[in-house]
Amino acid sequence: MKSNAPTLTHVISSQGVPCAVASLDDDVFVARSNSQQIEVYNATTFALRHNLSVYGIGVFSGGLAACAHHASVYASGINNRVCRIYRVKLPGRNATKNWTVANNPQGLSVNSAHNVVVACDEERKLQEYTTRGVLVREISLLAAFISPWHAVQLSTGDYVVGCGSYTGTVSIIGVDGHFVHMYGQSYTSDVGDMRYPKALAVTSNDDILVKDEDKILIINRSLDSIQKLALSGGENNFQGLCLDESRGRLYLCEKYRGRILVFDGVQW
Repeated sequence: MKSNAPTLTHVISSQGVPCAVASLDDDVFVARSNSQQIEVYNATTFALRHNLSVYGIGVFSGGLAACAHHASVYASGINNRVCRIYRVKLPGRNATKNWTVANNPQGLSVNSAHNVVVACDEERKLQEYTTRGVLVREISLLAAFISPWHAVQLSTGDYVVGCGSYTGTVSIIGVDGHFVHMYGQSYTSDVGDMRYPKALAVTSNDDILVKDEDKILIINRSLDSIQKLALSGGENNFQGLCLDESRGRLYLCEKYRGRILVFDGVQW
């Protein structure tokens, strides 16, 4: 990925704290705290189109992912201590299916098999489900993984995992849950400490974007090079991110201002 400076081109604002953002075709999906709905915006005009009702999602939705193959949006949530993934079949307006998962589900992603992958913080597990909620794979992570918050499967079949604890790490693990490679604080002196890498995105070349508090890091696929993405428009405390590679666009959730920042001009 080139170290260009993407330009802030738009700001999506509304009530509530944005927890996660996802995109699919001409839609942008936003999940916010204390909301039973997912907001749907036009990816060109950024006008609010409508809301998707996800009753029971709970106070905090830690993850959001969209799948073109199944025309679905997935959200993770906790309600009355019951942890679930909710699916909205597009272009519907309501969640049509949900299923229970391991404790404290956080970030979601969709892999090349069109299955949804969830990182479960409290039990240190990665789980992969079909769009019908059938468990395909469960990976128990080693005790060294503290607070796994997001996992994305690479083209190699391995997973890149962001651990959201202080002095966090970004690691590559195999399907057996063991380390393949790790990128941690000792490697990042040129860009500052890596503290809370809670959200990830992976390019078609397996380069990795990492949301780490008030900065976005780019790590190459071999995990031997890291740089800080210069953002035109400033840096804030970010909650989540979404990469739309087809548009050269990056969406970032601001934790405290309740906004989604839209950056264009991201190049590879």
